[in-house]
Formats: sequence, structure tokens, C-alpha cells
Amino acid sequence: MGPFLAAATKQNKGRCIELCLIDGTLATLPVTTYILLMTMSMEIDPDDGTMCCAFCGKAKVGNIKLMRCTACYLVRYCSVICQKSHRSQHKRACKKRAAELRDEVLFRQPESTHLGDCPICMLPLSLDPNSMTSCCSKVICKGCDLANEIQRMEESQSQILCPFCRHPVPPTDEGIDLNTLKRIEANDPVAMRHVGTRCYHEGDYDSAFEYFTKASGLGEADAHYQLSTMYRDGFVEENKKKELYHLEEAAIAGHPRARCNLAVLDCENGRTKRAVKHFMIAAKLGHDLSLENLKNLFIGGAVTKEDLATAIHAHQAAVDAMKSPQREAAAAFLQERI
Repeated sequence: MGPFLAAATKQNKGRCIELCLIDGTLATLPVTTYILLMTMSMEIDPDDGTMCCAFCGKAKVGNIKLMRCTACYLVRYCSVICQKSHRSQHKRACKKRAAELRDEVLFRQPESTHLGDCPICMLPLSLDPNSMTSCCSKVICKGCDLANEIQRMEESQSQILCPFCRHPVPPTDEGIDLNTLKRIEANDPVAMRHVGTRCYHEGDYDSAFEYFTKASGLGEADAHYQLSTMYRDGFVEENKKKELYHLEEAAIAGHPRARCNLAVLDCENGRTKRAVKHFMIAAKLGHDLSLENLKNLFIGGAVTKEDLATAIHAHQAAVDAMKSPQREAAAAFLQERI
């Protein structure tokens, strides 16, 4: 119990509960106030049997089971009827707490970008374009891709093999497309996003939207980001709420460009502090543009010297983690071919 309550003595038929305070006096409080005080005290187990319905006051005893409000997790109800009846009283507090919970997830620093690590060298993938295999939908860094090609030439192999699964790479675009379709049939979100991107560039926006929607439903971060741009740019019916939702989902998954776009939206709406948080998170993932925006905000006085220094050091550490001799050799090789 909290420092101000000793025990609940009984429940009234209405929506109040009679309490015995530490000094022995009795007090009557609304059920919702009682639950809020218990939650704030942090000394009561949320699954404890003393929890009661926020509308009618029924306690969790015997066969009575309570359902938690899945938006705010602050209150419980014994039935859907009680939940609907209490909605008008609970709506404001529910929305406020739900927004707070969303921000806790949104502003959590991801361990890595949405790309993750190269499955061969196990180093973080660069934010620059990488290679994707059609047979297993693995995203491979350019260093490992070049190393695979060098090995093939040294061993005088005529057949190109996937650097990850060693499956023969089809010699024609039709064979590659067939592999990709097989991955889509296996519900591979990376393959869905890949085909969706191709449809987008070909001007088939309806198909692109369909593929992106399916891929995002399976947790593909870049598909969320692509959907946000389609809602923003009018390739589907413009919807600011859905644009923001998909940007947030991509950002939570570690997508730096989505995070940067969220920061820009916050700047445009005068929420500079939120924008700084977004830019900080993206910069720490190695995103160059976010770091430049932080420098501009520092000049304007919106970012402290300490925060900018932290962002610069973390950004450099993230960029360095993406480097390797193989990747540098691949970059030099590609530069020579240009």
C-alpha cells in the first residue's frame, strides 16, 4: 500500500470505495482515484487481486476476471459493458498515458539501424546501397560481395554462387525474378519490399502500395518508410495520420531517414525539443544529414555543446563500425569502374 492508505474496507454499490487510513479514520474515494493512487505508489502488483473494475468496483476475486485497458494499462474492467460505460470519463487520461507510452518506445535508442549486420562478415551494414540476393533475400555488404567474386575468379568457377547460401545465381533477369517470387510466396518481407520498390520506380503505384503494405505488416522497416512517402507525396490518398504512423514504426525499427523525417516534421510544427531527440538518435546511428541538422540547430541555440559533442562522437563510432578493409577495397574497385 502507499504511505497514505492502510486497507480497503469495503466496496460500495456505486463507483466509490471506503478506505481505512493509517491514522484509523475512514475515507471514501472514487474507484478511479483509488486505482490511480495504487498505481502511483508502485508498491502494488498490477496483477494483485485487490485491483478492481474502474467502473463498477468489482474486485478480481473468484471467477471474476479483469481486462486491462490495452491503450494506457492504467485501469481494468470486469466486462466490455463497463469499459464502454467508463469511456467518457477515462478517455482523456487514457490518451495522455498512451501518448507517453508511445514516446517511451519512440525515443528509445536502437541498438543498430534497420539494416542490421552483414550475415557474412557480421559487421553493421552501411547506410549506402548494399547487395540483395534473390535466392535467400539476404542483404550483403559490398565487401563480402566483392570477396565472393574474387574467390570465383581465383577458382576459375563459371557459375556465380550466392555469397551466403551458395545457391547458383541465375544468369538471366527472368531467373532472378522467379527466385524473388518464390521468396514472396514464402512470405519474405524483404523480397516484398524489393519488388514494391521496383514497381514504384516503374510507376505502378498500386502494386507498390500493395507490396509495401504486406511487407510492413511483417515488420519490414523500409516498407513502412516507403509507405510514409507514398502517403506524403500523393501517390495514394494523402493521409497525414498514416504517414506519421509509418514514419514512427520505421524509426522505432532503426530507420535513420525515417527518424530524420520525423525530426523535420517536429521542427515545422514548432516542437524543437522533440526534433533534437530524433536527430540525436539518427546521428548516433551514423546518419550524416541528421548530424548536419544538429550542427545547424546548435548554431541557432537549440542544441547544447555537450549534446553536439556526444552526437559527433557517437556518429563517428557508428561510421567506423561499418568500415572494413574489404569494404574499402570494394569502394575503390567500384570507383575505378566509374
